[in-house]
Amino acid sequence: MTVFRILLGIFTIAILLFTGLVIQNHGWNLFPVFFGDMAAMTWAGQFNFDFMCFLTLSGLWLAWRHSFSMVGIILGIMGFFGGIMFLAPYLLIMSFKSNGDMKELLLGDYRVD
Repeated sequence: MTVFRILLGIFTIAILLFTGLVIQNHGWNLFPVFFGDMAAMTWAGQFNFDFMCFLTLSGLWLAWRHSFSMVGIILGIMGFFGGIMFLAPYLLIMSFKSNGDMKELLLGDYRVD
């Protein structure tokens, strides 16, 4: 669990730094580039579509983990739009909340026997 937590911390710091540099160099112009690559049917577009599918699964998992409650739906939306910038800190916090129990971390505390 310690290695997993360290990895989540590295992901969080790295994506924040990387995102900050991209915004500094290119501005907040994400969506036209993201969807433009998909519309152009390039490899970058294929990667973006694949990534969007992963983001959808991430958002659905977060909503499901919280039983599609209002909080769960909000977390799911944040997971979809925030990607690893949201999911890594979320998992890090939940890893401590679940005392390192991976079953509870993945399923939620009310689904664990």
